[in-house]
Amino acid sequence: MAIHNKSHYNHALMSLNKMRKNNTLKHKTAVDFVSPDKTMICLQIMDCCDFLKALPDESVQLICIDPPYNLELAGWDIYDNYIDWAKKWLDEAYRVLSPNGNMVIFGGIQFRDVKSGDLIDIIHHVRTCTKFKLINTIIWHYKNGMSAHRYFANRHEEVIWLAKTNDYYFDLDSVREPYSEKDLEAALKDKRLNPVNTMKGKNPTNVWEINRLNGNSKERVGHPTQKPVEIIDRFVKSLSYPGSVVLDFFAGSGTVGRVCLAEGRHCLLCDSNKSTLDYFAEHLKLMQALGQSTDYLSIATPKEFFKKLEGEQGKNEA
Repeated sequence: MAIHNKSHYNHALMSLNKMRKNNTLKHKTAVDFVSPDKTMICLQIMDCCDFLKALPDESVQLICIDPPYNLELAGWDIYDNYIDWAKKWLDEAYRVLSPNGNMVIFGGIQFRDVKSGDLIDIIHHVRTCTKFKLINTIIWHYKNGMSAHRYFANRHEEVIWLAKTNDYYFDLDSVREPYSEKDLEAALKDKRLNPVNTMKGKNPTNVWEINRLNGNSKERVGHPTQKPVEIIDRFVKSLSYPGSVVLDFFAGSGTVGRVCLAEGRHCLLCDSNKSTLDYFAEHLKLMQALGQSTDYLSIATPKEFFKKLEGEQGKNEA
């Protein structure tokens, strides 16, 4: 049974709603928040829909997921009716997302005779059957990939960014890219641009050139569809803030958990494959080898997670 928390019982949600009423949260950046003393992570092995039902209403700031693409690459990637399956977790995702929350979905597109559902169908469903707002499509462009002889070799994947309302949180400053010295000089002369923002760097646009992980990558933990830390980091930094809650209910390699630990976000992770426990443990070893802190508070269940979070928020407000 889902936990339907009332906002007056949840200090974190009270703060969020107050900022929303004052129309201030969407104008804040990471520097306006204090990182928690210790990040909390809850990792469970179970069905994603069962996991989602255990989460309170409007309790998550960012959902970042990499679900099966339904491209028939393996047994776990085949669904006779992809949308019938996807809409179950989409409905729950909307419920648990905060009023200023965001959702990121990695996906693929089916070609030729395969028509059982893909990212295009998810977009259509979201736009016609839900209240989600489609904010952006991000093109993840990479130079490394397989060759092809009967079609143009694929060098990109699509990612969609959804928001619950038009008051979504977005911290562009945290992911701006530096100008070259020459380009900065030219940008500062452009009267159309705000010089203060120009000095912070440029908008990375919605085409991101980030190489996929190959077999020799030092980030590899063993998962077949592992995403680079860099691309997850960009989403976590720009669409959530320090101390907020990030959710990945297709945790896979556990990369979202790794990024949240590094960036001071609390994290809820779920996957049906118990290998995720081993993958996340490998991430921790890699972080330690890089001299990064892996000190976090492991929480057994979502109920304990939010009880602990409420307590921490209460201390901060006292």
